[in-house]
Amino acid sequence: MRINDRIRMATFLQNAGLGSVFVFMPVIARDVSASILETGVIIASFSLAQILSELYFGRASDRRGGRLPFIRGGFAACSVAFGLHYLAGDPAVLLGARIAAGAAYGIMAPAILAYAYEAGAEKRKVASVVSFHALGWLAGIMAAGLTNDTHLIFLVSSGMFAAGLAVSMRLPAAEVAREGGRGAMRRIISENRYLFLSLLMRHVGAASVWTVLPLMITEQLGGQLHHISIVYISNTATAFAVMTLMASRIRIPHIAKFKIGVGLTTLVFVGLLFAREWWHAMPFMALVGATWAFLYIGGNFHLMERNPKSTSTGVFSSTISIATVAGPLAAGLIASAHGYGAVLYFAIAVIVAAFGVSLLAPYRRAGWPGAGRGAARGGGSGGGA
Repeated sequence: MRINDRIRMATFLQNAGLGSVFVFMPVIARDVSASILETGVIIASFSLAQILSELYFGRASDRRGGRLPFIRGGFAACSVAFGLHYLAGDPAVLLGARIAAGAAYGIMAPAILAYAYEAGAEKRKVASVVSFHALGWLAGIMAAGLTNDTHLIFLVSSGMFAAGLAVSMRLPAAEVAREGGRGAMRRIISENRYLFLSLLMRHVGAASVWTVLPLMITEQLGGQLHHISIVYISNTATAFAVMTLMASRIRIPHIAKFKIGVGLTTLVFVGLLFAREWWHAMPFMALVGATWAFLYIGGNFHLMERNPKSTSTGVFSSTISIATVAGPLAAGLIASAHGYGAVLYFAIAVIVAAFGVSLLAPYRRAGWPGAGRGAARGGGSGGGA
């Protein structure tokens, strides 16, 4: 296998392991918790642990100048942590398992994206490698639907991470120049504050909806457990297709992709307000897959062109994690007081504001010392860099 194929497989298994658990987690947490607010706390705990882990290990990866120890360590830790969910029969045990899983996942998430970016000889094609992020989610969600068991799926997830560890052992070591240093993270956040703020706001709205959507499907829209997987497959399949197209067809500046992704997300939640059957959610989930592809590729590649790679992608991912702490908590509070529909209105308002903030993000290239060497000129046309 070529190096890009191995990276694709590792990325695929990483996200399949996570995606297989994600869609059922609101239902699993609701089954063991006493209230919808407690459900939100359990869901948010994963992201809270992931935030701290990604910030620490992302910066450590840049300072050390290596990626593989973090990738392999993350796969091993995830295999254990996600497997422990199988034993979670009460809120306290499930909460502990979610915290452990978030910390484990954060070890490798920034490093594997930076490794993929650095290993690609042709930056334009890196988007096709990263697209296996979405394909992994697609496979994980399909596995969840086929398993149709809220306990057995954790063993499937654990096995996927173990397989990812085996693949990562075949990745060649590629030492890169050490980046970062004192004040690196502060400078990254300061220079890209509008990008991070709009990402945070957009994902708070989205995460609040993802907390209640599986419950809406099963409790209000006449769906069964496996229908949740079918709805989410339309999301990940579209994201994979759009990410792949970015390698050759969609050639606009990365920051423009990011802004498009944020803005179009509003249409998704407006559409979900009119869903009356479980399958009505599918076209809108397909649209959110496209918007996710734009903002994920656009935002991450814009940052990696200009900043220490693992640190900046760690901040990007941690910003999403912060939102997936705040989003479920907001959803729990709003839904317990006003019902699931009110969460959709909340998401629409927050994402409209996020799009306004994203418009303030500049197109110009930042002046980070040594950043962007070898990147494409013109601020990132094409899907890679």
